[in-house]
Amino acid sequence: MLTPFQDTREDPNLAVSVIPTSMIVTSIHWYIQKEVQAAPLEVSVTVIEARQLVGLNMDPVVCVEIGDDKKYTSMKESTNCPYYNEVIHSKNLLRSGTLVGSFKLDVGTVYSQPDHQFFHKWATLCDPEDITAGCKGYVKCDIAVVAKGDIIKTPHKANETDEDDIESNLLLPEDVPAERQWARFYVKIYRAEGLPKMNTSIMANVKKAFIGENKDLVDPYVQVLFAGQKGKTSIQKSSYEPIWNEQIVFTEQFPPLCRRMKLQVRDSDKVNDVAIGTHFIDMRKIANDGDKGFLPTLGPAWVNMYGSTRSYTLMDEYQDLNEGLGEGVSFRARLLISLAVEILDTSSPEVTSSTEVQVEGIPNISDNATGKIEEFFLFGSFLEATMIDRKIGDKPINFEVTIGNYGSELDTPTKPKSGKKTGDSNDEESQLIHGSSDEDVDDSGDLSSVSTTPPMKPVITDRNYFHLPYFERKPCIYIKSWWQDQRRRLYNANIIDKIADKLEEGLNDVQEIIKTEKAFPERRLRGVLEELSTGCSTFVTLANNDQNQAGKTKLDKERVKLCLQELENMGQQAKSIRSQVKKRNVKERIKLAQNFLQKLRFLSDEPQHSVPDIYIWMITNGKRIAYARVPSKDILFSSVEEECGKDCGKVQTLFFKLPGKKSFGPAGWTVQAKTELYLWLGLNRQKKDYLCGLPNGFDEIKATKVPAAHASPPISLTYSMKQIFQLRVHMYQARSLFAADSTGLSDPFARVFFSTHSQVTEVLNETLCPTWDQLLVYDHVELYGEAGELRDDPPIIVIEIYDQDSMGKADFMGRTFAKPITKMSDEHYGPPRFPPQLEYYQIYRGNCTAGEMLAAFELLQIGPGGKADLPPIDGPSDLDRGPILPVPIGIRPVLSRYRIEVLFWGLRDLKRVNLAQVDRPRVDIECAGKGVQSALIQNYKKNPNFSTLVKWFEVGEQANLTHMGLCLSDEVVIHNEPEPMVKKIETMVKLDSASDAVVKIEMPDDEKGGKGKKKRKKGEEPEEEELDESMLDWWSKYFASIETLKEIMKAVEAEAEEKEDFESGEGRRKRGKKNKAGEGGTEKKKKQKIEEMKVYSRELEYDYEHFEDWLHTFNLYRGKCSDDADVEQNAADEDRLIGKFKGSLCIYKVPVSDEVSREMGFDSNMGMFQNIPHNDPINVLVRIYVVRATDLHPADINGKADPYIAIKLGKSELALGSQFEERSFDVEATLPMDSTLTVSIYDWDLVGTDDLIGETKIDLENRYYSKHRATCGISSSYAIYGYNVWRDPMKPTQILAKLCKEGKMDPPQYGPGGRVKVANRVCTGPTEIEDENGLKKQTEEHLALSVLNHWEDIPRIGCKLVPEHVETRPLLNPDKPGIEQGRIEMWVDMFPKDMAAPGPALDISPRKPKKFELRVIVWNTDEVVLEDDDIFTGEKSSDIFVRGWLKGQQEDKQDTDVHYHSLTGEGNFNWRFLYPFDYLQAEEKIVISKKESMFSWDETEYKIPARLNLQVWDADHFSADDFLGAIELDLNRFPRGAKTSKQCTIEMVTNEQEMPMVNIFKQKRIKGWWPFVARDENDELEITGKVEAELHLLTGEEAEKSPVGEGRNEPEPLEKPNRPDTTFLWFISPLKAIRYLVCNNYKWLIIKIVVALLLLAMLGLFIYSMPGYMVKKLLGA
Repeated sequence: MLTPFQDTREDPNLAVSVIPTSMIVTSIHWYIQKEVQAAPLEVSVTVIEARQLVGLNMDPVVCVEIGDDKKYTSMKESTNCPYYNEVIHSKNLLRSGTLVGSFKLDVGTVYSQPDHQFFHKWATLCDPEDITAGCKGYVKCDIAVVAKGDIIKTPHKANETDEDDIESNLLLPEDVPAERQWARFYVKIYRAEGLPKMNTSIMANVKKAFIGENKDLVDPYVQVLFAGQKGKTSIQKSSYEPIWNEQIVFTEQFPPLCRRMKLQVRDSDKVNDVAIGTHFIDMRKIANDGDKGFLPTLGPAWVNMYGSTRSYTLMDEYQDLNEGLGEGVSFRARLLISLAVEILDTSSPEVTSSTEVQVEGIPNISDNATGKIEEFFLFGSFLEATMIDRKIGDKPINFEVTIGNYGSELDTPTKPKSGKKTGDSNDEESQLIHGSSDEDVDDSGDLSSVSTTPPMKPVITDRNYFHLPYFERKPCIYIKSWWQDQRRRLYNANIIDKIADKLEEGLNDVQEIIKTEKAFPERRLRGVLEELSTGCSTFVTLANNDQNQAGKTKLDKERVKLCLQELENMGQQAKSIRSQVKKRNVKERIKLAQNFLQKLRFLSDEPQHSVPDIYIWMITNGKRIAYARVPSKDILFSSVEEECGKDCGKVQTLFFKLPGKKSFGPAGWTVQAKTELYLWLGLNRQKKDYLCGLPNGFDEIKATKVPAAHASPPISLTYSMKQIFQLRVHMYQARSLFAADSTGLSDPFARVFFSTHSQVTEVLNETLCPTWDQLLVYDHVELYGEAGELRDDPPIIVIEIYDQDSMGKADFMGRTFAKPITKMSDEHYGPPRFPPQLEYYQIYRGNCTAGEMLAAFELLQIGPGGKADLPPIDGPSDLDRGPILPVPIGIRPVLSRYRIEVLFWGLRDLKRVNLAQVDRPRVDIECAGKGVQSALIQNYKKNPNFSTLVKWFEVGEQANLTHMGLCLSDEVVIHNEPEPMVKKIETMVKLDSASDAVVKIEMPDDEKGGKGKKKRKKGEEPEEEELDESMLDWWSKYFASIETLKEIMKAVEAEAEEKEDFESGEGRRKRGKKNKAGEGGTEKKKKQKIEEMKVYSRELEYDYEHFEDWLHTFNLYRGKCSDDADVEQNAADEDRLIGKFKGSLCIYKVPVSDEVSREMGFDSNMGMFQNIPHNDPINVLVRIYVVRATDLHPADINGKADPYIAIKLGKSELALGSQFEERSFDVEATLPMDSTLTVSIYDWDLVGTDDLIGETKIDLENRYYSKHRATCGISSSYAIYGYNVWRDPMKPTQILAKLCKEGKMDPPQYGPGGRVKVANRVCTGPTEIEDENGLKKQTEEHLALSVLNHWEDIPRIGCKLVPEHVETRPLLNPDKPGIEQGRIEMWVDMFPKDMAAPGPALDISPRKPKKFELRVIVWNTDEVVLEDDDIFTGEKSSDIFVRGWLKGQQEDKQDTDVHYHSLTGEGNFNWRFLYPFDYLQAEEKIVISKKESMFSWDETEYKIPARLNLQVWDADHFSADDFLGAIELDLNRFPRGAKTSKQCTIEMVTNEQEMPMVNIFKQKRIKGWWPFVARDENDELEITGKVEAELHLLTGEEAEKSPVGEGRNEPEPLEKPNRPDTTFLWFISPLKAIRYLVCNNYKWLIIKIVVALLLLAMLGLFIYSMPGYMVKKLLGA
């Protein structure tokens, strides 16, 4: 699924929808976390398969939901283990069904992963309606999140059996445990304060007129969003100080995969609810998952909310800020909250099983719970206001300072009553009295607040900026405010911040030393680590002092414990690392120190707020223009110096910026104002020293209109002490600047600001690397304060770089800051400080880098003797430049002579310029003002190469070479293109030499196979029989190579893990590696039967330096850079790319010493570029082999594609349909005209144009000319027939002889005994070769090949030659930048037409799937659960039948006949299932071709794992059959069947790993007992029956020869099962049923009744006949 979405205002929420009837839907949910970035993101989700889904006989579908966007996979029928392997696509069908389970994850978590993706990971499904139920199954998927400029590389697949280990591949970040527990998150919302007015005063008057009362015009409630769920408090009507006392309870797994919780105060409105303020709680900052960790906890504490300005407007243009997007520009409200987490015991009966959000009432909180209220005092003084943007206009300007609502003109809070902060009461009675100069007086007569400076008209500085004429008189502000005293939190954060600042500064120093190659970086690093351990011990001492503060929360205590523990450990680690710092390992140790820095920054961020931040607004004409924000902790005072804020009592430089979205993009890069501001914040009772940090030499001016003025702070300061300086700015040069013109170049000049002064350098035309070499002198610069203070901390200099345009205003290109080196009048001008050294300063454009500037700055005090005492300035040395002063000697760099040799090869891929084609181009190379021009290409279309190859020029250059500009010109239209600066220095030709040691290299092929065979373990499967050479093909070789690649990748992963786990004790690590290498070697020997090639998991260029060993490619750009990217991103901007220059550059110092010439083996008079081939056009035959494409992204609505290959080379285009048989294509080409090969994969469409899925481009020219010989890969062994036949028309002996000749070496010497000697290197190898008839003959090819395979070991000219290979190239689509659209495996051979013709192309057409037939005989079942109750007798029975099918062929499912009325669970069937299928043995997949639906045009091909499903059912005639149990057998690996029913246990399913496994493709026939399983009410597997089955696998031919019938049919019919007499149905055979009922159940009863009746009859007869008989006897008759 590719879902582009904007990080919008509303969080897309997760509502887990219930989907009724017929189909089970597995739902995976993602939702957006705003932490990522407010930019469009693309999410790609591939669902591969699901396993262990809970439910019976389900038809599962996976649904992915991001916000309100839902997408589905296709439906799979009757399976608990569906296999999809499809990118999610949308189907707008009505989906119904029951939810099996869902998995939630935020996009931010995915984005924070390495490579911004999870690859082949298993998501655990849980039922949100029943948290006690446990895991509901697993879904295997890939997820990637891409922002602009990101490139996502798909990792190469490891062995699939590793991925089948679900537990070790769960879709979870690394630090999250596999077993997550359910937890309750209790968010308590107590009350809020300081809410802004949410209606205009007009509305208030209207309401007052109608209702007759003046109510607060806001109806606030709090909304909490967490893990895709939303909870709301009740609405408090008409209240600026709402009290809720409610808790919102979320039920979510812990640790949650949602990093942040969003709290929002909203104003309820009938039309549209509006956000008042938003706060995010970062779960990582309020919890600790370490050994002595704690669950997330917070408060009760106040959190401050910031957002748009407090003045209410009907359409708030900054409303996004209230939603939490962007930096707030004003205080909005503060909210009293707490958060606690409770882990649930899901086995407890009291636990409610639903995850629905609950809202409950809670008792009120005591007023002192958050700390004692203290009076705080804020003092500020504006010492300078310059660089005020002239667009603002020349109306009077003033500054307003606020802390919370204190100092605000709109809201005037009162002093709180004792023990309670009343916040912002806006009743008219409590309004403070406004003095004319904004001096506010409270009831007691104390001076309360002066929060704004007096308005002042600005004065022009230059054409861009104003400044305010503060000069001697500096306006002041002061504000009293009342807050809970939670300073300890800020003190601890300040101490950690200072340690981090020191560490950062120190690490930057060390890196600068390494970068400039100065001596002893390790000494500076040791010093930095020493400082760190000292700082850590200081923190431990100070943090332990304060333990009994009021309002201390659980989080405060836990955080102090955590910080103490972490910093104590850090201090000890820093000491131990310090002792290990050596020159060779400085860079590794810096990385460890940077980890410390990251941890310190994390710890210093305090999640529980206290005093709100200070906002300073610049106001003109009553309109708020720009603001600056100062964190309160930075200016907080403490008597302990380490606890003080870093800017407390110091003059800081603040740059004002535009609010909201205006501050983004070019408009926001202009400085709105720059102020030098002094700020001090502390308790009112500590304020005696609040003026201490100001520059000395001032008098205080107090407000005169108010009583007790003598005790009040000053409203302004008057400076009587000032110093006069001269500033000298040495602007030497800049590099890698922003391209601001359409030509791709700029006309840069620099504007330098210092205090109220500004000057500009000259404009240099058409360059991105200007060398101004100019001295700017600022005379009579007045600075106020003492000389000593100014020497140590002078004001900063701002340098802005602009592009001069002939029409319109100059374009801003970047800005940087510097501090001058100050010399006082009584100091000597000399070493070590003077003259100053030129330094590089990073130029920034917005948040992006935009080049570097080389300059120096010195500030010289003009003493009593005036300018005469200053060091002299040398006059202009260059009369052409007029009055411009150059940088003086002593400061300007000392230049050396360098020669730059340029190899002009050719131009490629030139696009049209101004709609005209470039016909006669030329390239100019320029460096430091000097340059050289190439020859003119007479006809670009006919031959884009230059006629003259090598030219050179010399430059005077400093030791670190500046960048070069490379310009392309056409005879008619001139346009200059800079090439990306990063690549320039990389283009130096690497010339290396090596010693001539004699080394003997053994060929690995020479190894005997005997050892390998002996090492077979007893438990292993027997090896396959000896491979028949005639059966092997190219694919055998390919798949053997793939296996080797997987093994190598496994070994690399294991080694990387070992390295991570193992930080010291290198010996043990080395030993481990040796062992591993040994094991790998034995494995290799064992597999040496099949020859292998190299399979690269990425592009071939990656391993061979892009084949730029001597011929480099430079991109040519035209057009203006995009505004929102830095220099590096712009260098990769495809839209600006207009062509490529091919050539090379070599830079060396001249004159070249004889020693260097000798060592490098070249004559300096001849130049560096020797032995370069001619660049005339060459005809070549290009043979492209395409093996396969994998992981293609879908192009059709059904989530699939109909791919075909299109090949383009020059004017040749081949498009090959999806049914093509050939996989190799021959194309004739002429280099250099046809140098770029494009292999594209298109999706075939019946209607409309075909869609491009992705393409890859290969530079054939670089490959052809590379010394790595990438024309035709060298195989590992030489053969003249068979699957490993030699492909190159040149034999190994010819190639070797040619390489030796080109390298000016002696030809190879072949000796007796299979030896060859090349450049003092001896190789051995076999000397016989066998032809197709089995005859052996002598050959030297094996020997030559052994040298070629080890060519990199040859001194001086040796390099790695490209082996026989398959490369894996990513497919990219220009419309979807950054996301791979799949991969293509291929290789390219090139054969010059002027040499012998190559042999026929290799046959790599895909193997046809082999036809197989699986015969499954179900003999018997046993112990099947009895499902039915007999209506007459009540006894348990089942009408058993067995159903079976092969996965993916559900429509071909087959059933046995029914064994009716089984009373014991035994069933007798003797029934045969027949499953013909097509099988790819190499991929172990069944190939199925079928139409997706009746509307499909053609059949879709599926490749799915070979799995046999057997199910046991209870047949019902009047209702649906009952499912009893199932088993799924992977035909490649399933447990061997038990010999008897008793030995068949559930262990065969639950404990597969320990069971003996069989492969039906090797075993062919197997018979045994397997268990049927199903899940019981507790969701646990139980055995529900056993089946005796026989599996017999035959090939298609074998099946045809010996056919059998399905069921018990002819031919080869099976015997009828000997079933008990009870096996019948009562309504089909009623007489039989009656007989059975009578005979079986009532036989003895009937016999007894008959006997009893006989006895009774006899007795009756006896009684009946007795009287007559007796009468007879008595009467004697």
